[in-house]
Amino acid sequence: MNELADRALESGHQNSVLVEEQIQDLLTTLPDWELNCVEGIHRIERVYPFDDFVTALAFSNRVAALAEEHDHHPALLLEWGRVTASWWTHSLGGVHLNDLIMAARTERLYQNPSHS
Repeated sequence: MNELADRALESGHQNSVLVEEQIQDLLTTLPDWELNCVEGIHRIERVYPFDDFVTALAFSNRVAALAEEHDHHPALLLEWGRVTASWWTHSLGGVHLNDLIMAARTERLYQNPSHS
C-alpha cells in the first residue's frame, strides 16, 4: 500500500503549497488521482466508482470520519454510483503535502473498506 498513507500530517508551522512538479512527482504513487486547477487553485482529485448510491454514500461517510479525525477536509461530490474526492488546503490556496497524505488514506479506505 502507498507509504504516503502512513506518513504523519505536517503541523501548522510547515505550511507551504507544493509546486506543480512536486505534486506530479508524488502523484506517481497515486495513479488514479489527477491534478486539476479550478479558479486558479490547484487540487488533486479522483473519481471512485460504486455499484449503487448507498455504497457511495457509505464511502463518503468513511472519508468524512477520516477528515474529522485529522481536522483536514476534502470536497466530496456524491452521485449515484460515484464519489469525487478533491483535496487541497483551502487556507493556503493550493496543494500541501497533507493533501497527498489524505488522498493516500482515502485510497486506502477505498481499497480496503474494513480499514478506518
